[in-house]
Amino acid sequence: MNTLTATAIPSRGAAPVVPNEGTGTTTAEPPAGPPSLARLEHLNVWFADAHGRRRQVVHDVSLAIRPGECVAVIGESGSGKSVTARTLIGLTGPNSYVEATTATVFGREVGTLGDREWSRIRGTQIGFILQDALVSLDPLRPVGAEIAESLRAHGVRDRAERAARVERLLAEVGVPEPRLVAGQRPDQLSGGLRQRALIASAIANHPPLVVADEPTTALDVTVQAQVLDLLAQRKAAGTALLLISHDFSVVGRLADRVLVMQGGAIVESGAAAEVLEDPQHPYTRQLLDAVPSGHTRGEFLTEDGRARAAARASGAAVVSGEPGATPAGTSQRQAPAGVVNPVEKVAEKSPAAGRPAVLSARGLTKSYRGPDGRDRAVVRDVSFDVHAGRTLGIVGESGSGKSTTASMALGFIAPDAGTVLLDGAPWSGLSVAGRRGRRREVTVVYQDPLSSFDPRWTGERILTDALDPSGAAGAPGLLASARARRVHRAEQSERAAELARVVGLAPEHLAKHPLRLSGGQRQRLAIARALAPEPKVVVLDEAVSALDVSVQAQVLDLLAELQETLGTTYLFISHDLGVIHHLSHEILVMKDGEAVEYGDADRVFEDPEHDYTQTLLSSLSSLSSLTSLSGAK
Repeated sequence: MNTLTATAIPSRGAAPVVPNEGTGTTTAEPPAGPPSLARLEHLNVWFADAHGRRRQVVHDVSLAIRPGECVAVIGESGSGKSVTARTLIGLTGPNSYVEATTATVFGREVGTLGDREWSRIRGTQIGFILQDALVSLDPLRPVGAEIAESLRAHGVRDRAERAARVERLLAEVGVPEPRLVAGQRPDQLSGGLRQRALIASAIANHPPLVVADEPTTALDVTVQAQVLDLLAQRKAAGTALLLISHDFSVVGRLADRVLVMQGGAIVESGAAAEVLEDPQHPYTRQLLDAVPSGHTRGEFLTEDGRARAAARASGAAVVSGEPGATPAGTSQRQAPAGVVNPVEKVAEKSPAAGRPAVLSARGLTKSYRGPDGRDRAVVRDVSFDVHAGRTLGIVGESGSGKSTTASMALGFIAPDAGTVLLDGAPWSGLSVAGRRGRRREVTVVYQDPLSSFDPRWTGERILTDALDPSGAAGAPGLLASARARRVHRAEQSERAAELARVVGLAPEHLAKHPLRLSGGQRQRLAIARALAPEPKVVVLDEAVSALDVSVQAQVLDLLAELQETLGTTYLFISHDLGVIHHLSHEILVMKDGEAVEYGDADRVFEDPEHDYTQTLLSSLSSLSSLTSLSGAK
């Protein structure tokens, strides 16, 4: 690693700017205390493309972490926070170039450690928690075996002791029936259970330093609180935490110091309370303003969204290519009378009165046989209505039956009992052939759209396929003239471009494959695909939970605009109570497969009737105690 000329990093409170000996410049330092377990000074990272051209992704970043301290790094996707964390533990990746005046862990230079030394350090001295548990866990073996392997590799030789410790670790991170879960593969578990298993594996050997990259993104609020309590206990016992997160409630709960990154550089740093409650940099304020909650209900979260809403309210033309725009030639439905304008807050006693139920469920029940041979009911007697031009939010813990309920509503799985009606007509009881003619009336957007796209297709091919799957009515047949087929393809390409403009994608995005799009762009493409057949209902299953706060705000604004301009009806599944309260008109609360509360969103949040709903909301309150996170901006 070569020495660089360093520059000053803005810093306040507990991380003052002090002289950096040896360079004559300044760097952010923690307050006086024990020696740092990990330290970076003036870190710069580049990645090279196939032609050898370098692109700098981290610019002059400095940080230090001491025992019993949590340092949080927050920022958007692509801000450089994960690259910084990975560089600290020797996982920068191929084709990377790293320079720093100092990069040490436990007093040893990162650049001098070989693979064998890193293998000894990771797991015993450094625990690493990744966001994507499905990729991080071995898909071919039970999660309990993976955790046990970590224990065995670092000195726990007795098989019975390993099995007992695996069960205890899974219980500590909130896994129900830990012995049963230990015997299951990752693909047999929900996203929340996989994430908890990954956390258990990372902390199995009680490492003195834990690097947690978005550790609670897939967790519901109650399990999130439990995991954060566990990490807080480890911190109180002396464990150092480097937390990478876009969740400000998590940062406010754990962090002692906060570093805000934008474009690969630190733009603000200081004591957590000071940065979160009184941000000085415009970018930090922008991130905090984008956090959805009940206080943002009925409002747009981004400046662009507010500007477009003002333009629509004044009757001015909205620039084509922006979300909510109506390009020439695009077929748009008018919003039904009375649809909520998201620019204005409304409070209605009977929000669904007079609106037809587009999608109705009555008494839905579904059971599955577990690996132990026992039948378990995952959904029990669930009923709800989704009204035209409105959003029903379904919220609950991981494993509460939310996604199974959504799959029955979509017609992907058949209920053991109960019915689903679409526009008053049977939906769940139809055969595959009988449902095929109406399949386009209910579409879906998933949490991870990448896995639902054909990676060989461009964005345009994905949209034209959704517009005209396998010879829809009006499409030229195989015997049609070549000219007719060319005209049809041109029309479909034009319609795909119009859809892309509606969701804020540029023409160049349609020419790319999904892997070359950002997470936010992929989610916009997924929404465009869902809108392509002009459905009556769009089901969104954790559609924004993997997005950072600013991209999430853009997508939530987009959904609100589409509902305003098209009258789109949403069934919105999420474990994020802030997102649910921000977007939903009615809320269904699920626990252990049952619907325990159902009603107007404001009523449920302000005056919950069920004990479980009260517990959920108290967990949310404890995670969002900072005034800046509760909407007092």
